[in-house]
Amino acid sequence: MARYEEDAFGRAEIPDDALYGIQTLRSAENMSFSGRTLRDYPAFVAALADVKRAAARANERAGILPRHLSQAIEQACAEIGRGLHREHFIVDAYHGGGSIGSNMNMNEVVANLANEKLGGNRGDYDPVSPSEHVNASQSTSDACHTALRIAVLRVGARLLAELRRLGEALDRKSAELSAVTTITRTCLQDGMQDTMGHLFDGYAQGLRRRTAALERAVESLRLVNLGGTVIGSGVGASRAYRERVLDALNEVTGMSLRHRDNLYDASQNMDDLAAVSAELRLLAGLLIKIAKDLRLLASGPEAGFGELRLPAVQAGSSFFPGKINPVVPETLIQCCFQVIGLDRSVQASLEHGELNLNVWEGLAGFNVIDAMNMLERAAALFTDKCVSGIEADKERCAALSRSFIPAVTALKEKYGYTQVSRWLKEESKETILRRYESEVEHA
Repeated sequence: MARYEEDAFGRAEIPDDALYGIQTLRSAENMSFSGRTLRDYPAFVAALADVKRAAARANERAGILPRHLSQAIEQACAEIGRGLHREHFIVDAYHGGGSIGSNMNMNEVVANLANEKLGGNRGDYDPVSPSEHVNASQSTSDACHTALRIAVLRVGARLLAELRRLGEALDRKSAELSAVTTITRTCLQDGMQDTMGHLFDGYAQGLRRRTAALERAVESLRLVNLGGTVIGSGVGASRAYRERVLDALNEVTGMSLRHRDNLYDASQNMDDLAAVSAELRLLAGLLIKIAKDLRLLASGPEAGFGELRLPAVQAGSSFFPGKINPVVPETLIQCCFQVIGLDRSVQASLEHGELNLNVWEGLAGFNVIDAMNMLERAAALFTDKCVSGIEADKERCAALSRSFIPAVTALKEKYGYTQVSRWLKEESKETILRRYESEVEHA
């Protein structure tokens, strides 16, 4: 079964049960390439529904929409916000046109739902019009700009909670390994003695710093431009609406959102999103370092460093029986590679903004959401299936801590650089090691 809708470009066949309409169909037909549609981004769909709900409420309070229309729109948006009707969001997330397809997909779905609540039929758009009523006092640029930031704030909160949990796991492991003395390394060469706990404490401190920086960047997204319409001028939105819409949005979302100081700036510049992405890239770099360290420290076990034992979660080889690979750290590393790649796309979106409106902002926002979702999942696996179960091979660590360079370093602390340098010239390694062992025994 199908229905037919018309626009300036002709007539199109729409599935009879579709909540979307002809503008959505045009976007899906003309601008799809990624294989990822809006339904793959539930946080954004829910956020955009919240924006439409808030706009309807503000339009009613400003005397622009009658109550029965605004209530029907709000009810439709509330359903979408709860995750219903997601299969009707078919527009490619990365389409051109400055997110026009995203906005119209939402407008049409909301309009059809609202009309059904008022006794109308899908596709008739009577009494609720997607453009005149659902989109009243808005443009694509301020509606989608605001929705993207709401979505990143919500997804970011989940990621930040997971990062804090990972930090706590690293703190516990640092305390647990504080008495395990081993060798340190610089330039991948033997160094002095120190505890494994200090290494893990460094991981935890670095993660806390990056988490705090990411949180600050995410919090900056509470500044939005809803009410600024296309370029920040507010043309097309009444003063009464603009004065009310942010209060309505905070009521709907339960957030403390505020206007950017300059709404023209908000339309032109998306460096706030780019800053979040840059923090995600820096976080990814730190996590790669931690995960790589664990691979090295657990390498072997006989022919590698062998100082740590990582939890065995699955067979490591289809060829070598009993081989266990560090699959969880490697999973985190690959996740972080992806995050770094996504950031380059986000920064390109910032760099290629032109004149009065950055039309690449949707791409940037969805890439940030993707990066956050991947990091949230990978960090949870890393915490639960790797960090929490790490054990030290204490015998191996003790043996390494008594190797040649740590022994020389310890002797230098007691006898001074000049005396130890003389021994190094005059005595064999075995003699110096025996001297060190004797010092340890007498201590």
